[in-house]
Amino acid sequence: MREPSRREYHVDLHIHTVLSACAEVEMIPPLIVEEALQKGLHVIAITDHNATGNVAAVMEAAVGTGVAVLPGMELLTQEEVDVLCIFDTLEQTRAWQAQVDGWLLPLDNDAAHFGPQFLVDATGDFVGEDTRMRKAPARVGIEEAARAVHTLGGLVIPAHVERDVYGLLYVLGFWPPDLEADAAEVSHNMRPSQAYAQYPSLKNVPIISNSDAHFLDWIGNTRTVFRLGATPSVASLRAALQQGAEQGFYVP
Repeated sequence: MREPSRREYHVDLHIHTVLSACAEVEMIPPLIVEEALQKGLHVIAITDHNATGNVAAVMEAAVGTGVAVLPGMELLTQEEVDVLCIFDTLEQTRAWQAQVDGWLLPLDNDAAHFGPQFLVDATGDFVGEDTRMRKAPARVGIEEAARAVHTLGGLVIPAHVERDVYGLLYVLGFWPPDLEADAAEVSHNMRPSQAYAQYPSLKNVPIISNSDAHFLDWIGNTRTVFRLGATPSVASLRAALQQGAEQGFYVP
């Protein structure tokens, strides 16, 4: 049987909005979508720190544009490791947010010190401020968090694993053999080939790269190209990752 035809999708699965205290005020839904279009991206994921409050607004802003928006979060685990958690639907994301909120310490955000956490609508207009401290570690270990994300049907991708701040390999010193992750993300200054050479524990882990955009002009500067035989979704991205580098995906 002939293999179904596949299309290349340019994907950036790590983008912040103004809900992340460390993101610039330009990171609002219409400008994020416009920048993604200008950079030739087909799929983006919104991944604010321990928060999903602006996901629906970006999804709404992208309707009819040709850019698919996946809802997600960048979770900070109790080990102080950042993990991208990516879903298909807002219902999954709300269920995940409820779990994460139960793991967060009851702390208020110090906006003067860390920056404000703005909630906006699809046009980018201010609708509120999230006053809960979102940048503190959640009281959940990375392996438990990964299992919980998979139970909800999401993707698990430890972020910028080689970085000396919140990077899994730097914090833990190795890739946990029992970690149920779909891929590892490396930063823009490291190629997958370099990561494999430097970190032997990544031997069997698919490696991708994303922008980790906190500024508009970062969006899409680092990306992964996925070869998909179906509409972009958690399932089709996972299938491409399982097919392996070059056949299912590559970092240009």
